[in-house]
Formats: sequence, C-alpha cells, structure tokens
Amino acid sequence: MSVNMTPTVGGDEDKRLSFQEQFELIKLPREGQAYRYISTRSAYLPGSDFAKGKELPSYHTAAFGGHVYAQAGLAAYRAWRESENEKGVPAHGRLDIHTINGYFTRIGLATRPFIYTAAPVTASRTFSTVSVTASQPSVPSNSPSEDRFSVEDASLPQHPPAFTALLSFKLPEPDWDGTVSEQEAPPWERFASILSSRKPEEWPPAPPVDIAGVVEIVGDDQVGTFPIADMKKVDMREYNEGKPVHERRELLLYRLLKPLPDNGDAVSGYDANAHVLVHAFVADRNGLLMAGNHIGLGWSLGRAASLSYHFVMHVEAKAAVMREEDGWWIQEVWFPRAGRGRGIVESKIWSPSGVHVATEYQDGLIQGFGGKLLKEKDASGQEAKL
Repeated sequence: MSVNMTPTVGGDEDKRLSFQEQFELIKLPREGQAYRYISTRSAYLPGSDFAKGKELPSYHTAAFGGHVYAQAGLAAYRAWRESENEKGVPAHGRLDIHTINGYFTRIGLATRPFIYTAAPVTASRTFSTVSVTASQPSVPSNSPSEDRFSVEDASLPQHPPAFTALLSFKLPEPDWDGTVSEQEAPPWERFASILSSRKPEEWPPAPPVDIAGVVEIVGDDQVGTFPIADMKKVDMREYNEGKPVHERRELLLYRLLKPLPDNGDAVSGYDANAHVLVHAFVADRNGLLMAGNHIGLGWSLGRAASLSYHFVMHVEAKAAVMREEDGWWIQEVWFPRAGRGRGIVESKIWSPSGVHVATEYQDGLIQGFGGKLLKEKDASGQEAKL
C-alpha cells in the first residue's frame, strides 16, 4: 500500500464491489511460457471514499497495494491451474497456494489497469513456484471511464513493473501422525472480555484511512467503498494503554460482502484459493498507518508505503473458505519493530472457529513530514516506546 497524510474527495459505500467484480481478469495471448492477464476494474484508492461533507482535499493517487498483491496472486494461481490442466493433473493432485512473497517497486495508479505476466519457475508433484509481475501503461487508458478498462489497454506502452512476486504452491497434507497441531489460544479466548462487550457488527467500521488525525477530523463512522470484505475495528485503547509498542494489539473483524464460490474451476471461475487471496487482500489494509499511530505519527505522518509483504498459509485452502453462517474472521495485528524510516507489521489470520489459518509479515516506509520522525503522542495517548 502507499498512502499520503490527506485523503482525496468523495465516495459512496454502496459502490463496494465483490471479489468477482473487483478482481475480474481477461486472459491475454501467451508470451512463450508466460501466461498474461489484464485487470478490468480500477484499484481501490484509500481516502477517495469519505461521505459527502467529510471530504478532505488531496493529490494522492496511489492505489491500494493489497489490490495488486492479491490480484497478482490470482493471476499466478490461474496460470498454475492452466499449467496443471495442460499436464492432465487430477483433482486430488492439485496444489494450493502456500506463500505469496511480494515486492512493491513502483506506485500503482488507480486510473490504469494492471497487466500481469505469470510463469512457472519450478514444478514438482508436491511443491512448485510461479513468478508474476504487474505493470501498468505509461500513458492514460483508452477507456472513457476511469474505473473500467478494456483489453485494448494491454497494447499501450508500459512502465517497468510496479510489483513482482514469487508464489509457492503445495500439496495439502494432514497433521503429522494425525494429531500434531500447535498454536496459541485464539483471540476469542485471549481478548474475551473485549470481544464479548458488543456484537461484532456493532464495532465501528475500519477507517478508510486509519491515521489518527484523519479519523478525528472525519469521525470513526466512515464506511467508505473498500471492496470485497466488510471490516470492523475493535477498540483496543484500554488494552494497549501503558504497554510498549511491540506488546500492543489491534483487532480487525471481517467477513465477505457477497458470497464467493469455492468449488469452481479456478481457470474460469473460483475455488477455495480465491478465499486465500481475500485474506491476503484484507491483511494489507491500514497496517502501516496503524503502526504510524502507535509510534507517534498519527498527526504528522508524511508517507507510508509497502516495500515487501509476505503471506504464509498454515492450512489447506479449503480451511480458508469464508461462509456467512460461520461468522466473523479476526486479523490480529502487532508492530514489533520501527526505525530508520521503516516499520514492521505482523498479523495472524484467525478463523471464526479459532484456527490460526495464516500469518502476514510486512515491511514498509513509515515517515513523518520531511522524512523525519516527529515526536508526538501515540495512539494510546502516551510517548511511544518500542
């Protein structure tokens, strides 16, 4: 992700798109062994979606990094499935997404499509890898609309890649000896008094731009147009009070906005791995901004931008499937390190039944105005301590 201090004008929460709408891909002709796709919908632009009367002026144009991260994962996964289909791999031998290791090399623009090029790197029966790059046209889209793109845009001259990633795919396996599976107690237990204090849907929405100064100006009731998932932010201020930054926690509750199939053909439809990508998409939201709040930059954040983002699945893809009847998922976030103008965000993805499904690890720029870390009170109202 990449965000400046002040958000852009305007928006309407009724415009929130489903996974299928937001991440629609059109297949392009192959180039050698590489599979190619182009996006059709504009990426989410943080801060462009405050309610009427709450708008804040900005020149910010950088797209939400979670869009290219997750959609690149979808392109790589479809390329891998196409490769498996060509080899005649049976359903029981197909591999699931295991890790996504991504690097942000150029700011993405919400007004231009992403063109994805994905190619298998290594292949074996149980463990394989695929590389993927995402580029954008170096000139404006041919489309008359800034939020819909056509396949003709793929023929425009392109910038160098804005994003590159290596994905690993693994054959699902049972727990060793059918019994060995260790994890810490889930948030539903460790934070029971907080989470039980109100119903999940009664927590305020996750802010479109979670910078303390912005939230204080526009209020904590802004839903915005963030696509794919409905997200709520748990009030952890009392829990975090008096703790050093690395011991604090933020909890985000989320669920799908609209149903997403999990048993289709991944080449033309969606299977359980699409749900894995939802979790990866959600986990990128606001992490560096929340870190900025906790280290004292809530009123003086000049820049926050992802450099690298790693997402690891601990279970098979079917365990990541999100069903409405199952309830809310939890992203548990913490901030173990900040310095030299950068910060680390880690988080665990927890299922409604309390299974630790995945882990996120992100490194990014977190800088105050002028590139200097200004001394301010942090998100809990005290001087930041790491």
